[in-house]
Amino acid sequence: QVQLVESGGGLVQTGGSLRLSCAASGFTFSSKDMGWFRQAPGMEREFVAVISWSGDRTYYADSVRGRFTTSRDNAKNTAYLQMDSLRPEDTAVYYCAASRSWGLLSYKAYDYSYWGQGTQVSVSS
Repeated sequence: QVQLVESGGGLVQTGGSLRLSCAASGFTFSSKDMGWFRQAPGMEREFVAVISWSGDRTYYADSVRGRFTTSRDNAKNTAYLQMDSLRPEDTAVYYCAASRSWGLLSYKAYDYSYWGQGTQVSVSS
């Protein structure tokens, strides 16, 4: 069955870094754009970043551009989110998601069909 498993979350101080991983199985990973979303307590889920199926295009939310970098390794069926210069407002549960089709590079949750269970990222001030 389809699985997306995030890992790498944790507690870090302001200015620190974390690298999230998203291991995929049960579908053709290399044919899907991979997105990252986050949800803070009491807030709606929001878009963070997306990488195209081929890995040659990325798109970021304004709030993380220049601090976060997404990448992928299609040979390992894994996507990554490198998070640097973390801020307390980055605290949230982070989810990876696989797109319904390739090439959209979408920021809309609706355009993603498979979701991971999420990993908690907490940034202390």
